[in-house]
Amino acid sequence: METKKKTHRLAVAAMLAAVAAVLQFIEFSIPIMPSFVKLDLSDLPALLGAFALGPWWGVLIQLVKNLLHLPFGSSAGIGEACNFILGAVFVMVAGLVYHRRKTRGTALLGSALGALAMALISLPLNYFIVYPAYVAILHFPEEAIISAYEAIMGRIAHFPTANPLLNCLMIFNVTFTFCKGLLNLIICLIIYKPLSPLLHK
Repeated sequence: METKKKTHRLAVAAMLAAVAAVLQFIEFSIPIMPSFVKLDLSDLPALLGAFALGPWWGVLIQLVKNLLHLPFGSSAGIGEACNFILGAVFVMVAGLVYHRRKTRGTALLGSALGALAMALISLPLNYFIVYPAYVAILHFPEEAIISAYEAIMGRIAHFPTANPLLNCLMIFNVTFTFCKGLLNLIICLIIYKPLSPLLHK
């Protein structure tokens, strides 16, 4: 029985990772965001996996998803690494809270805390690692990044600090990342119950 359970978990995780990899290719531009910031729902299968199988399974789904996407990406692995780190934080926090007491309320709380943690970590991750890597490895000028934000934000890009890139990340990316997590949560709550027999069978 235990072997059968493990086999089922592996099969479910593989299925969710494959769906996540497909969803990662389906990106949407957001009118109020620079064109290089895209929205996708590839964290959704990992969140389902974290709830149904456990938090570490959600992290594994995030890892496999990004490994599958890596050969087709155009960011030299930078985008995939960032996506994995943020997505892993999101589903790990959500899964840990939910599995302490499996209720709809803890699923909501865990996902909200996961979205908040992902959003907060996105600031230092993007500022100190991701954007400098884009500049150093892909030779994407920091001035062009800031200009893309300034075209939308105007003078707001120069507040509350004297560092326009930091301001843009705080105002746009942190908020965007948090809202992305909440969107995945809303969809997860809608589809989790209908998919539950498949996920738990």
